[in-house]
Amino acid sequence: MHKIILLIDISEEYGQNLMKGVVKYSKENGPWIFCRMPLFYRETLGMEGIVNFAKEWEADGIIAQLYNDLDVKKVLDAGIFLIVEDFKERFSDIPNITGGYFEAGKLGAEYFLHKGFRNFAFYGFKNIVWSRERSEGFETHLSDKGFKVHYFDQEQTPTRELWHYKPSALSLWLQSLPKPIAIMACDDERGQHITEACKHAKIQIPEEIAVLGVDNDKMTCNLSDPPLSSIDLDTEKGGYEAARLMDLMITKQVTQHYDVIVKPTQVITRQSTDIASANDKYIAKALKFIHQNIDNRINVIDVLKQVPLSRRALEKRFQETTGTGVYNYIYNLQIQKFAQRLLETDKTIFEIAIESGFDNSKNISRQFKQVKGCTPIEYRKKHLTRK
Repeated sequence: MHKIILLIDISEEYGQNLMKGVVKYSKENGPWIFCRMPLFYRETLGMEGIVNFAKEWEADGIIAQLYNDLDVKKVLDAGIFLIVEDFKERFSDIPNITGGYFEAGKLGAEYFLHKGFRNFAFYGFKNIVWSRERSEGFETHLSDKGFKVHYFDQEQTPTRELWHYKPSALSLWLQSLPKPIAIMACDDERGQHITEACKHAKIQIPEEIAVLGVDNDKMTCNLSDPPLSSIDLDTEKGGYEAARLMDLMITKQVTQHYDVIVKPTQVITRQSTDIASANDKYIAKALKFIHQNIDNRINVIDVLKQVPLSRRALEKRFQETTGTGVYNYIYNLQIQKFAQRLLETDKTIFEIAIESGFDNSKNISRQFKQVKGCTPIEYRKKHLTRK
């Protein structure tokens, strides 16, 4: 029976989902005994106090959110197995619960490009790994397409300006940006900063600024006005895999450590990005129609009825704006909606196919694999915690 100390921030959904994954693995492979240590013990007890407690309790391992300093070595010297959450920077000689941060940034860029945006910005921290690499993924993908990214580094703003019900460096920055613009925030909390600053500066969301966060923390996203779109992560699976790694370390089935990667899965669209942007007013109208009617089995003819363009003109201008044709755009958006429902419901592949507007549900596995690189069943298994 393993005895594990959990020193994780559960005030946000990310930490809660990590905990769910850890507990799920322990129930399937345990029983384990847990001590959930309040995060403030990190500051009040320090590493020496935590290690002394762990020794007294005879803990086998610790899963924790810790600073990158030499004190962490005290845990290893005590013979206690350790997995850390890289909330500042990755550790080099200890297993990390880290993320596909670059991939999340790329996903955000692709999402905004498909909506027709041509102005982009990122709001985050350059001195924190998960923010820095998300911005790099976002900017690299957009730079490859020939676009510039405006950047705001929160670390450079005075502490008194970190909440944005009053004029601030952030609101002034937002006012200075070209409009319409798509902004990716490094996480949902920073995304809510933007929506509050926009409210104060009388900037319309999503008409002038579309805002996308990361983590899909439902409480924060729905506290935002308007509700915040966000990139969802397979965090519970990350907790499950962290518990598996801890089990393997304790039972000496692994001798070399490896990192647990929490991967981005999909964008959950709420009102903060529920718009399509394009300098071409007819393409903007076409995009808006597609996004509002994607579950209604629409086709290119339906889109043509919304704009005074020939099919050839529509296709040419749509390609220039989005980088793809009308049919492919609709098809890929249907697949994305299908993928979202795979992770949000327990419905069968057939039921979800019908809901997502696919007439020939028998071929959905083949069609899905062409876009996502795996079958719907494999996609579910990849992103959801499974035994």
